[in-house]
Amino acid sequence: MDEYAILTVYGRPREGELEFKSLLAHFWTHILRTRPADYAGVYAEATRYGRDGDTLTRQYLVALGSVEAILDELDDAAIGYGPVDKDDLYSKYEATSPDWFQLDH
Repeated sequence: MDEYAILTVYGRPREGELEFKSLLAHFWTHILRTRPADYAGVYAEATRYGRDGDTLTRQYLVALGSVEAILDELDDAAIGYGPVDKDDLYSKYEATSPDWFQLDH
């Protein structure tokens, strides 16, 4: 069974939802084009944006085999993210509506 860790990506302080959405779309398009196998490891995206103080967040369920590559790309893109707990894992069956939606690959 595949197991997934939660990755929380952070927007910039006081960044609006449209700007954050655009940043994420650009980032994930880059990953899809340059690292398709790692993009395939991103199973689901949270249906809602979160908030950490004045910063928007978005969560993803990422296969363990793709986590490090995605984190390296986030670093290269200067996009913030929270620590990934590789011991707190989820199955794809736990990524259900209305909290998650599965990404088309």
